[in-house]
Amino acid sequence: MKQSGILLESDTNELEIVEFRIDEMDWHGNVIPCYYGVNVAKVREIIRLPQISRVVNAKPGVEGMIKLRDKVITIINLAQVLGKETGEMVADRVVVLEFNNLMVGVLVHSVSRIYRISWKNVEPPSKSVHSEQVTGLVKMDDRIILVLDFEKIVGELCSESALRPIDSVELLERAPNANRSEKIVLVADDSSFIRNTMCGTLRDAGYTVEEAEDGSVAWEMIQKKLERCAQDGSDIRHYLSLLITDVEMPQMDGLHLTSLVRKNDGLRDVPIVIFSSLASEDNKRKWVGLGASHILTKPDLPNLVKVADELAVY
Repeated sequence: MKQSGILLESDTNELEIVEFRIDEMDWHGNVIPCYYGVNVAKVREIIRLPQISRVVNAKPGVEGMIKLRDKVITIINLAQVLGKETGEMVADRVVVLEFNNLMVGVLVHSVSRIYRISWKNVEPPSKSVHSEQVTGLVKMDDRIILVLDFEKIVGELCSESALRPIDSVELLERAPNANRSEKIVLVADDSSFIRNTMCGTLRDAGYTVEEAEDGSVAWEMIQKKLERCAQDGSDIRHYLSLLITDVEMPQMDGLHLTSLVRKNDGLRDVPIVIFSSLASEDNKRKWVGLGASHILTKPDLPNLVKVADELAVY
């Protein structure tokens, strides 16, 4: 499967999702179809499950390992991760994902098709769904597609991809003379798992941090800051020293948010860091052309404060 590039270099505020199913059984043995989605930019290919090798003392949810050409990749039992009762149903399709400089496979029952949709049609998850594993809902005519938070799922199962907070003493020692408390950093990320980790790291370093769960909320917050600047005649960087944004977010993605900021003359001097699992070398060049000041690839948390110091402490 070829990855779509045009949506990752523009501000169309659209995404393409691969829809797949992980069904479950009810108490009467009836199959309940369940629909899920993942950004096509994360999908390397879709294959039938080959011979799998079990892993000794593997974490629950890790089915085993497979050899895919010249690579050995971890296979995740997504039904188990989501707590589904699948009975005798066999998941024999593997959606191979590549992000965060990591390749993994997830077991699914079937893969249907690719949909191109606007982020405006992706709603934040309600409390009634697996909110910890879901970042968005797509309402179709006859079903709801749940967009899964694979950064969180994979990060908890594969230690090499996990985001880990940095020791606060180490952070403060890096720039002991920097008055970070006067610098306001706005972090936009729809994954509460990742957002909390990033914000916690920045706060431990001494920064004043504000949070937004998607680009639309972040843009509203920025517009209010502009209004305050117009009222008191202050510079925008008095209220906003740095914007850090994810790319994939409901309502408004980080690329469209970046474009809106760069098109506003009053925000011209605000540095923007894109922090994304989709930050390939090719995408980095495109996003810098769109107006990003710096690109960080998840899970590169150690460099988050370093980059913030370079852009926000002036």
